[in-house]
Amino acid sequence: MTFNKTLAILMAIILISSCKKEDEDVTPTPQPSPGPKLIVKLSTNPNQERLGNLGQPTSIPAGNAGQNPTFNKISAHYFELAPTALTALGAGQVLYHAPETTTGGSTAINFSQSKIVNPGDIFLEIPIKDIAPGSYSWVRLSLSYQNYDLQFYFNGLALTGTVASFVGFNTYISKFPVKNQELTVNANKLQGFWAFETINGITSGQAPAGATTVPNPLFASSPIPAGSCVVTGQFAAPLQITGNETSNITINMSLSVNKSFEWVDTNGNGKWDVEPGANENVVDMGLRGLVPIIE
Repeated sequence: MTFNKTLAILMAIILISSCKKEDEDVTPTPQPSPGPKLIVKLSTNPNQERLGNLGQPTSIPAGNAGQNPTFNKISAHYFELAPTALTALGAGQVLYHAPETTTGGSTAINFSQSKIVNPGDIFLEIPIKDIAPGSYSWVRLSLSYQNYDLQFYFNGLALTGTVASFVGFNTYISKFPVKNQELTVNANKLQGFWAFETINGITSGQAPAGATTVPNPLFASSPIPAGSCVVTGQFAAPLQITGNETSNITINMSLSVNKSFEWVDTNGNGKWDVEPGANENVVDMGLRGLVPIIE
């Protein structure tokens, strides 16, 4: 090997070693810490108190029956912390508002961009630095979508079906899966639109206006718009935000599904009979209360 070639190889080795050393000596730029968060979970509880629209305990009316749905998925459209019972809707700390669209004409929740979670999972993670320091006694959560399994009877045979229920004020739906099958809509649907999947396929319909229960214990001081699904709940002790938090705060939004699926029980057997002529029409698919729990 000639001297020139040997020198070239040595220079290349030195250059590579130098570059490697420089790379090793580079100190990564420190990234700012995101800081503590307010973590919001959505859960369902069949044993929680069953409330009516005015936030008072209520039983199933004579002639009707109900069952506890087994939830698969759930979504919300709006989340707000309210300091007092006199805080008007929207005047508290509005920390989440889901995407909306006018594709279907009027303003509606954009279902294709909705965040849908399993019950018990984290729905929101909000930096606490974005929340005004203060004391918050109430929380408002506008539910938009429910997906759950139900038991029904056909000619005395017990079967299971899946319901997809849209309870937001107005929702633009392109298409969505119920369970194993998909339904195409491409239109706005008001509160109470539903689809029901069984082994025989999908049926869908629209509940009458005002048929969906939306518990609001603050109906007298802080009413909610008709046709919305802003469920209101009170903390056992006010949520305190100081602005000096060093760790996360987790809120479990516990939603009552205590006999939340209700129908006319024409034969009084407590079972939802769906065969022709049974006339056991569904009268309510709304949630039955909210208890925010600081974990």
